[in-house]
Amino acid sequence: MKKILLLAGDFVEDYEVMVPFQMLQMVGYEVHAVCPGKKPGDTVKTAIHDFEGDQTYTEKRGHNFVINYDFDKVNTADYAGLVVPGGRAPEYLRLNPRLLEIVREFNAAEKPIAAVCHGPQILVSAGILKNCTCTAYPAVKPDVVDAGATWADTNETFTNAVVDGNLVTAPAWPAHPAWIAAFIKLLGGKISV
Repeated sequence: MKKILLLAGDFVEDYEVMVPFQMLQMVGYEVHAVCPGKKPGDTVKTAIHDFEGDQTYTEKRGHNFVINYDFDKVNTADYAGLVVPGGRAPEYLRLNPRLLEIVREFNAAEKPIAAVCHGPQILVSAGILKNCTCTAYPAVKPDVVDAGATWADTNETFTNAVVDGNLVTAPAWPAHPAWIAAFIKLLGGKISV
């Protein structure tokens, strides 16, 4: 069974952590959800972001998401790919040097990396976006562009994913079908979308 690493932290976006975690398990992957400073069985609080006609998303308290693997034991050689959900967690997770090293190791090995919404903030801080084309939540665009990437506009429904080499990015959780399908294809799986 192929293993996938998923990075989580308190106030990760609820759908962007739970849905990929479950979808990837559904198609046969073992998914290790990790968080710096937390051990298996610990939880992170999630946030539910919605688009309700305001100038930006709204935020509500979500569920507790269970961490199932020890961050300190991560060996990137054991994984086929990496998932980086959005929400508020990426803004502080990117301050963790080992977490950024993990992202760089996946990228150096050209393993698939899937980042959604604010997840590309971690890719920016890891320094892996130069000369790439990607997308994210629109508020992250200045970070992505300043990191040397080309911004890919997605449609107003936030349902598109962008693939560039080993990276697949998406603007928000409405893109899950396209984003996860593209990630699975990069992993060598077959999806009929």
